[in-house]
Amino acid sequence: MSITPSMRPRAAASAADGGTSGAVRIPRRLFALSALALPMAFSIGAVAASPNSNGGPGSSSGKTAADRAMDNVMTPDQIQKTLQTMAESFRSWPNAPIMHWPDEQGLKYENIFFPSEDGVPLEGWYIPRPGSDKIVIANHPRWFNRAGLPSHLEPWSAFGGPGNDFEVNFVPDYKILHDAGYNVLAYDMRNFGHSGTANGGIFSVGRYESRDVIGSLNYVRNREDTRGMTIGLFSRCAGGNATLFAMSRRPDAFQGVRCLVSPQPMSSRVAAERAMERLGIPATYLDDLNHRVRLQTSFTIDQFSPVPWAKNVMIPTFLYQVRDDLNTRPSDIQAMYDNIPVAEKRLHWIEGTTRRWDGYTYFQREPQQMLDWFERFMA
Repeated sequence: MSITPSMRPRAAASAADGGTSGAVRIPRRLFALSALALPMAFSIGAVAASPNSNGGPGSSSGKTAADRAMDNVMTPDQIQKTLQTMAESFRSWPNAPIMHWPDEQGLKYENIFFPSEDGVPLEGWYIPRPGSDKIVIANHPRWFNRAGLPSHLEPWSAFGGPGNDFEVNFVPDYKILHDAGYNVLAYDMRNFGHSGTANGGIFSVGRYESRDVIGSLNYVRNREDTRGMTIGLFSRCAGGNATLFAMSRRPDAFQGVRCLVSPQPMSSRVAAERAMERLGIPATYLDDLNHRVRLQTSFTIDQFSPVPWAKNVMIPTFLYQVRDDLNTRPSDIQAMYDNIPVAEKRLHWIEGTTRRWDGYTYFQREPQQMLDWFERFMA
């Protein structure tokens, strides 16, 4: 049935409006440091404890470049607080509201819910394409939900680092897929959007979230009007990590899945190293951060890397990435690509930008090669 705007649930108050999602309140500037896993690299100007950042007494006005550089050197105590906030971000963050809906693009849709592999309730949209027997399942990045991320608003404007303070709306993606002949299933992973809280609220960079990928496949295969459809996957960032780990853990669940398109999966170690570089935190503190992350999640940073998981990909896979993304290094996704053992694979670099969010909106600007990939393997 078609959903009208008056039938939509009202979004909960955002953290910027004083609302809560059950997460621990973290000051915005401190939270800007806590983006360990996807993405994580922020300007020195976002450092919570950065002295004299408000233009008040003792501000950098009239100082030399050397003086300003010294102002941005973090004390050992500030470094320890920053590392702890980064580690705690695996368990607490402001949940983003759903700001856009398919009917804004003239799409009929159905509000749906279904269980993850382990029973966690997942909320989503089913967008039908009448007459089509093909479906694309969309998985979202960290901090995002099925609709995107209101990163033009606080506190989410700080999450992506320099330049990534514009809104990302995923509904146009679904319009493009629908008009190209695909049914679409888009849903919120656990601990995001309107889906259920699970695993103590831990974000596991794809490990627990892999159960949601399996749940979405089970839903499509058991729903009366979608069972038997040809399936493709559009798995972004953390959704890509989750898909790769699901393939490692449950290869049987991907029998018959035709292909994967995955923008910007990322390893936590590389993200941590890049963030620490930008914050001026010496690399010698990485072991300290790793220990703190393990105390929060029971996992080490390296256990959150999709690079080894890529060895278990057995379907045609298209990866793409902003080459100069400040939050990662090209070698990370290159290593994933190199580990994929199938012949039908492709890696595309997005040039001319350092903004990670440009990778998330790339499909809206230049969809043809990804649509060609889906068409080639789902025909």
